[in-house]
Amino acid sequence: MSFDLYPAIDLRGGRCVRLVQGDYEREVRYHANPVEVAHEFAEAGTRWIHMVDLDAARTGEPQPQNRAVIRSVVAAVGDAGVQVQVGGGVRSRERAEALYDAGVARCVVGTAAIEKPDLVGELTSAGHRIAVGLDVRGTEVATRGWEHQSGVSLGDALAQLAGSGAEAVIVTQIAHDGMGGGSDLAGLREVLDAPQRPPAMSVIASGGVGCLADIADLRDLRSPHGHTLAGAIVGKALHDGVISPVAAVVVARGSAAVDEPDPEPGQ
Repeated sequence: MSFDLYPAIDLRGGRCVRLVQGDYEREVRYHANPVEVAHEFAEAGTRWIHMVDLDAARTGEPQPQNRAVIRSVVAAVGDAGVQVQVGGGVRSRERAEALYDAGVARCVVGTAAIEKPDLVGELTSAGHRIAVGLDVRGTEVATRGWEHQSGVSLGDALAQLAGSGAEAVIVTQIAHDGMGGGSDLAGLREVLDAPQRPPAMSVIASGGVGCLADIADLRDLRSPHGHTLAGAIVGKALHDGVISPVAAVVVARGSAAVDEPDPEPGQ
């Protein structure tokens, strides 16, 4: 299985932001235009861009400014063959189909996968591509913008997805998110080998990447049963300039050693 980098663009009020450990009171705002950021990611050679409407994730209601930005990003990178996946507030078929109509390749269903588990199967039965976002504190899934604990364990959530047709699960260990100290490798190995995980459902890691070595660790991760990750979502380290998009893509593809200096964009 190939390993893909998913550069992340998180939106609040139409602007690029990052939250530390999912805390809306610990928001970092960036001055960069989201569409320009997406162009930079596309030029670096990424095959995917991961976007989140944080306003919708929190309230369940689509945010018009964010939706406009998502449409603009899809239009801007489509000619380069870059696919866009979007999460945040996708809690009904109507809201998902509005994103597909905007050209989004894959929707990420999080809260609704726990609260309305039939929605995932309904969307995949209609021919739509779905990834399920499971954001966890310890082993318990958090919902509604990470502000509520669901009482559902990660294992039970995976079992609930059996037969849903979702093609990927995105696992975020909230304690690691935005911290840059590395991902929860032990927890990810457990997810890869979890008996409840449908075999056809790939696993994408999210949270904790702070350097190129962290990307390489995820790329090379093997579970005891030999399963591997399909990719990793990286946000803060890219937006803060700690690593360059070009270097991140190169390392994700296994084309360079992690101790090489970050290449400048365009090289």
